[in-house]
Amino acid sequence: MKNHAYQSVIFDLGAVLVDWNPRYLYHKIFATPEETEYFLENICTSDWNEAQDAGRSLQDGTEWLVTQHPQYEAQIRAFYGRWREMLAGPIPGTVQILRQLKDSGQFKLYALTNWSNETFPIALMEYEFLQWFDGIVVSGKEKIRKPQPDFYQLLLDRYSVNKSSTIFIDDNLRNVQAAEAFGIESILFESPAQLSTELSQRGILN
Repeated sequence: MKNHAYQSVIFDLGAVLVDWNPRYLYHKIFATPEETEYFLENICTSDWNEAQDAGRSLQDGTEWLVTQHPQYEAQIRAFYGRWREMLAGPIPGTVQILRQLKDSGQFKLYALTNWSNETFPIALMEYEFLQWFDGIVVSGKEKIRKPQPDFYQLLLDRYSVNKSSTIFIDDNLRNVQAAEAFGIESILFESPAQLSTELSQRGILN
């Protein structure tokens, strides 16, 4: 049955459609998982990475962090120097869902991603499915990021999207809660199977 309530689906990319995880790199660099976790929780943190996602250059971010933790200089420089090693490829189950939605012809498909504008072109070259979207908004290019309400509004304005007929999918609870507070119905992504179930319950997937 054709769904009349929803017109647009907005996807996050990292950890939803693209299997990106810095641990894939740092498990090669550090001898133990504990060392990797310490480094990612205290040195190359999510907050630090998100400053690059919000528009700070990779060079400026790297040089600043090296001055803060000179004993980790080599490991810090590896973050962007060996960034491709953090990519394990597409998440097939979610890509299949995206394909089904595209083939149905019923929905406009968008991506709203916290991603450095310097590394995003690598993903565009690597992953054909990124061409299936009707529009992609990249935080590093816009110099604003989730969970800031203005970032969600930017996508709505640019592509004339009605938030009352939109569903948003993200693996980060903070971003999902921000979207919900902004008035966009959202799904916290946990797995392709869980996402398929939730979309089916809403009549978005057959």
